[in-house]
Amino acid sequence: MSDITKLTISQTLEGLKNKQFSATELTKAYLQDMEAKRNLNAYVLETPEQALAQAKVADTNYANGTPRTLEGIPLGIKDIFCTKDVRTTACSHILDGFVPQYESTVTSKLFNDGAICLGKLNMDEFAMGGSNENSFYGPVVNPWHEERNLVPGGSSGGSAAAVAANICAAATGTDTGGSIRQPAAFCGVTGIKPTYGRCSRYGIMAFASSLDQAGPIAKDVKDCAILLQSMSGYDPKDSTSVNKEVPNFTSFIGQSVKGLKIGIPAEYRPQGLNQEIADYWDKGIEILKQAGAEIVNISLPNTKYALAAYYIIAPAEASSNLARYDGARYGLRIDGKNLDEMYTNSRTSGFGAEVKRRIMIGTYVLSAGYYDAYYLKAQKVRRLIQNDFVEAFKKCDIILTPTSPLAAFPIGDKTMRESPINMWLNDVFTVSVNLAGLPGMSLPIGLSKDGLPFGLQLIGRSFDEETIFKTAAIIEQEAKFERLK
Repeated sequence: MSDITKLTISQTLEGLKNKQFSATELTKAYLQDMEAKRNLNAYVLETPEQALAQAKVADTNYANGTPRTLEGIPLGIKDIFCTKDVRTTACSHILDGFVPQYESTVTSKLFNDGAICLGKLNMDEFAMGGSNENSFYGPVVNPWHEERNLVPGGSSGGSAAAVAANICAAATGTDTGGSIRQPAAFCGVTGIKPTYGRCSRYGIMAFASSLDQAGPIAKDVKDCAILLQSMSGYDPKDSTSVNKEVPNFTSFIGQSVKGLKIGIPAEYRPQGLNQEIADYWDKGIEILKQAGAEIVNISLPNTKYALAAYYIIAPAEASSNLARYDGARYGLRIDGKNLDEMYTNSRTSGFGAEVKRRIMIGTYVLSAGYYDAYYLKAQKVRRLIQNDFVEAFKKCDIILTPTSPLAAFPIGDKTMRESPINMWLNDVFTVSVNLAGLPGMSLPIGLSKDGLPFGLQLIGRSFDEETIFKTAAIIEQEAKFERLK
């Protein structure tokens, strides 16, 4: 494995600027490492020709003294982002062979800033899952203790695994209920879900439109800030995009947290919480206390209803969004005797078990007689959860919690596969953030006694990613977590 692929984005930009290596040399090193690490199954499509062409442009720009902000940085792109003339399937059989003729706004922004596309990353089908075992292309292997065959988390498991394994400098992800933060925690990397509306959803295949949000997964806090800067901004093509100025996120890294009020929610420390996770949470609290922050106990009383509300709202929206995949217009088509049979055959063969499960649940809760009983009640609960955060932020500036109630578990773990509810419970600390539309970051804090990463989550006020970056940088500096080399 190459040494230059172990560098952070900020270190890589410095190396490129100082001509320690060229963008072409860097890209070739990543492509070689990707080939050596194909056993992880992190990429579902590699794009070496495109990458080398983009690297050549980057080298020309450096030679001319006109480099862009991400010039020459090789990225992995989650397979849910449409990439022009590059196969995009959301890791679903039903989109076999689909090649978009347009570029998602997020990837367009990254490439316009000089980033390089190494390929498309594996994920849970249509972003539905917490372990990356629901992909049509097979599961991703967590690079931590590869021999143990552990999940990387999901749905952005390919993104987190690729970053941890140094087979991309950073990656795009999407987060609907924790799908950036949970895999980041499982793989010992850093990921941020920005405020809903901060990044455009145009060109991202929809799972649950009121919850989905794009964000970066990277090697450290500063890299996340650099990437989010590029990914963010108003987009008239997305009706949920918010026309708000994008701050210089990196300028907040290194700032003091003295006097900052850190909220600790009682509901996130339930009876039976893994003791190692509880101890690392206490470590994070102590780090911030020593840095001059004030620790404040808060309550988020409706947290206990968050999972139930999420698993009504998200499938309902998925049921509606995935109705377009019918075999008639694009992707997989399996003919039948009539139109209805063709729809049935195509969707039966095209969708995996988890996607079918969520479509059925969503269709049920939206059907006549159940809409009021389930969907409307879930939306009312969502409002109560949002109100909890509003009240909490009257007492604190930022909230600190664990990211996940457990570390990475084995692929095919029976306790997770016996009931989908066991898998869904992994989202217990993350779904509230999506329901409230708030920004949340996961960063690594330490290793379990088994040598597996644990993550801490920082939750900020709406459009206050700056405080998250400032606080996360302090924890990162003091935790001294060592990434995979």
